[in-house]
Order: sequence, then structure tokens, then C-alpha cells
Amino acid sequence: MEIHLVDATYELFRAHFSPRPRVRGHGGVDLTAVAGLVDTLLALLRDEGATHVGCATDHVIRSFRNDLYPGYKTDAGVPPELLAQFPVAEDAMGALGLVVWPMVDLEADDALATAAARWADDPAVDRILMCTPDKDLAQSVRGDRVVLLDRRRGITYDDAGVYAKWGVAPASVPDRLALVGDAADGFPGLPGWGARSAATVLARYGHLEGIPRDPAAWDVHVRGAAALAATLSERWDDALLFRALATLRTDAPLPQAGPHDLAWHGTPRGAWRAFCAAAGLPRLAARPHRWAD
Repeated sequence: MEIHLVDATYELFRAHFSPRPRVRGHGGVDLTAVAGLVDTLLALLRDEGATHVGCATDHVIRSFRNDLYPGYKTDAGVPPELLAQFPVAEDAMGALGLVVWPMVDLEADDALATAAARWADDPAVDRILMCTPDKDLAQSVRGDRVVLLDRRRGITYDDAGVYAKWGVAPASVPDRLALVGDAADGFPGLPGWGARSAATVLARYGHLEGIPRDPAAWDVHVRGAAALAATLSERWDDALLFRALATLRTDAPLPQAGPHDLAWHGTPRGAWRAFCAAAGLPRLAARPHRWAD
């Protein structure tokens, strides 16, 4: 079997900020993101033949990482009409008959990383596709067995693809982010370190601990090596903190016992129509192509 792990938070943001016409529910409530998520999930099931699917959301935008670093991303700046759609989206995915993981203390990425790690070696699993372009999840890629799938661009990243895109092996992605920072997640990285210098050094040494403190011992050529090495030494604790922020957890409390629990058996007709009626989305009522009953 193939497992598709969907970053539903990404899909909600993408749909909300797309130029598509706005979709309104009861009382004129904006449900554009929900409708877009439903459309992309049904396309995944219908056109891409997904059979085993797990979807993760950031039910609460804040996570344990905000306790580690006050500057970490929050829901500040997220449109309230988008935030209000998260619980509706979770209801929609459940009504479609899909497995949903709403994350509170952890993040959606942690749920997807947990699922990938948990079932990567299961003999029943042929491949796991993490459906997101999020660079954070590149750290979960394993050969061609666990891959990152950018569905919008039609690009699949295996080990070689991650290296070609970000210049490091999957296991070094958190170290890279520690050095260069991640504006989307709200931490800055270390001064002077850029994508090229970080990729060059980490491609050779793998992790922060492997980088010689003495730049004279570096056997790769990096412009400004002395200054970069000095910054790394001076800001070592920051580098470790930023790497901790970038490292995905693989112990999220997912209740499924095995990959077969992710099987999609079709959409329960009654539950789906009840959801559409309650949300005020009648145009979606007949959209599923396969019914469970």
C-alpha cells in the first residue's frame, strides 16, 4: 500500500489565499479554505488513487515550541476568518471518512513526521508520500520509501531530491535551519550564515557537532570561514535551540495501531450530507465519487 499524509494546515492556507471566488456558508461565513481543502482531498482520492490517508491540522497554532522560544510563530497575523475554519475543516475531513489528527501541544508537522517514522518499515507499506512542499518535513524523507510530494507542482523529493533542492541530506535539514533560520517559523538563524555556506559545511560534516570549531580544519572552501566559525562558537546555544525548534517530533499521540487503520472506505453518505447541510455548503453534497454505504 501507499500512504498519503496530508498537511491540511498548508492546504487551508493555500485555499484561503488563492484567487478563487469566495465560498460562503450559513450567514455569509467565509468557508473558502474548507471548500478548497475538500476539493484537493477529493482530487487526491479520485484522481491520484489514494487509498490510505492521514490528515493533520494545527488545531491550535501555538505549540510547545512557543515555550522554548518566545519568537516562535503564533496565530498573530492569521486572518480570524481563516482561523475560524480549522474546526469546520476537521469536521469536513471526518465526514469524508478520513483519519484526522488535530494537533494541540504539537504541530501538524509533528503528526506527519510521527506517522512517517512509525510506518516506514512496515512490510505492508510500499511508500509513504508526505503531501506538502514544507521544507521542515524534508527531514523525514528516507530514500525513495518516504518522500515529500509537492502536489501543486507535481514534484516528488526523495533523498537525492532533498539534496538537490536544499543542499543537504534529510537528516541535516534541522541543522541547516538552525544556521540559516526559518522566517515562517519565526527564528532567525545565525548572523552571516546563508543557504550556500550552511549547505557546503553540512554536506561535509552532517550536523552542528561535526563542524570543526577551528576553521583551519575545514576541508571545504567557504568564504568568510573564520567569521562563520566564530559566530557558531559564540552563538552555540542559539544554534542548538534553533535546531530543537526545527526538529520534528516523532512521538505524537496518534491512536491508529497500524497503517491499515488509515484505509479510506468511501464517504459515509449520511454524515457527509449532514455536514454540508450544517455548514451551508450544499454544492459539495454530491461531490464525493465513492460512498461507504
